[in-house]
Amino acid sequence: MEEYPSKQATENLDDPPNSRLFAVTSRSITEDELRESFAVFGDIQGVWVVKDKQTKESKGICYVKFAKSSQACLAMEEMHGKVLVEGTKPIKVFIAQSRSSTRHRDVEDEELTRIFVMIPKTFSEEDLKNTFKEYGDIEYCVIIKNKTTGESKGLGYVRYYKPSQAALAIENCDKTYRAILAEPRTKASATEDYTGAPSRGDYVGGADSMNQYAFPMADPGSYPVMDYRSGDFTRCLMMSTRAALTQEQIFALFDIIPGMEYCELQRDAYGMSKGHALIRYSNLGSAVYAKEKLNGFEYPPGNRLAVNFVDDGEDRSSPVGRMAMQFVAAQMMSAVWNGPSTSQVMKPSGFSAISPVSRIQTDVNLPPLKKLAPPDSKTKERLFVVFSPSPLPSDVLEDVFCRFGSLIEVHLVPGRKVGYMKYADKQCADEAMAVLHGRVVNGVKMKVMLADPPREESHKRLRTY
Repeated sequence: MEEYPSKQATENLDDPPNSRLFAVTSRSITEDELRESFAVFGDIQGVWVVKDKQTKESKGICYVKFAKSSQACLAMEEMHGKVLVEGTKPIKVFIAQSRSSTRHRDVEDEELTRIFVMIPKTFSEEDLKNTFKEYGDIEYCVIIKNKTTGESKGLGYVRYYKPSQAALAIENCDKTYRAILAEPRTKASATEDYTGAPSRGDYVGGADSMNQYAFPMADPGSYPVMDYRSGDFTRCLMMSTRAALTQEQIFALFDIIPGMEYCELQRDAYGMSKGHALIRYSNLGSAVYAKEKLNGFEYPPGNRLAVNFVDDGEDRSSPVGRMAMQFVAAQMMSAVWNGPSTSQVMKPSGFSAISPVSRIQTDVNLPPLKKLAPPDSKTKERLFVVFSPSPLPSDVLEDVFCRFGSLIEVHLVPGRKVGYMKYADKQCADEAMAVLHGRVVNGVKMKVMLADPPREESHKRLRTY
């Protein structure tokens, strides 16, 4: 076969979608060996081994094109991590990047396991599941409903555990269902009345690493966000968070401002938090004050809350009503900027969790703070820490790990979810590892292990951490 497909062939590479595989192999693997290994999964339309233009040697990269998407997905699931020829490294297999996708996708990718279908409005979720379960094990089914009436819109989602199952459903189900792969949630339209079940490992990172917590920053969904800069003040607020806050914590936080009538953590059909809560106050002034004081407030430390006005359903279109609203808002804004600081306001009795002193949120009984060891102390032990879903801020880590004594410094590896803790005393490091391994601090789980000793080969630069 040619090194690259011909110009005519390239037009059909993504027909049907997701039918072409991208594989990383050993350079010694030949085209015939690839074809023989993958042929058991279906009709192969082409195999291309990418070669160096000068030496004509394999680069260890190849493409395999199947006639069906289900065949390609099954091959990916079965062949990823397998050894094709004894003595070679395991092969890595992905669905190849296409014009509609900006990256290669693997077996854990939600884009390949969730399908969108058109169904009779009389269908229940059980009917939907029974219809599509013949193609594979279903993780969940969701029917899109009108938020006002609760009636089905005749649309639904089915999430399978494997990409090959979703592909089989699309290929073989009754055509009246018009089954297609669902759009990624980040691309879903603003009018889509679906928030869905939580995805496996679906965490959305932001520019600020300290804000990457257990929940993606939530979409307010059906509640239109108001632009307070243009004078759209209401008595309802939507609070979004990436940290795993409870209903009780949110209630206590917003109850600091008098006049709260309603506070509810939004949950999906499976009882999982969506990462946002709806709060309503009895008067406009309290809502404005809460918005200005709590928007951007860090709780727990490192997790910045987002608070916005949402439509409360009241008609303020009359000139008198709008003037009254703006007058109250102006009075409250003046009180906010000329009143006590946020740190002074955030001290409710009986709720120490948001006190500035309590910057570490964990179920571990930590020892009291201890002084750091001198920076020039000799390192007797290093701990290697893996963070999930993202690293904690350096000052928080220093606060936690210094409590065991003799901590010299904290070093976070740029661009990675790992870090090192340097100790001047091995016993202190061992105690920190025993207490903190597998624990959650401020919504971040930590794996704490002894670090490998630094390599001392002369041709490599010595570590500085």
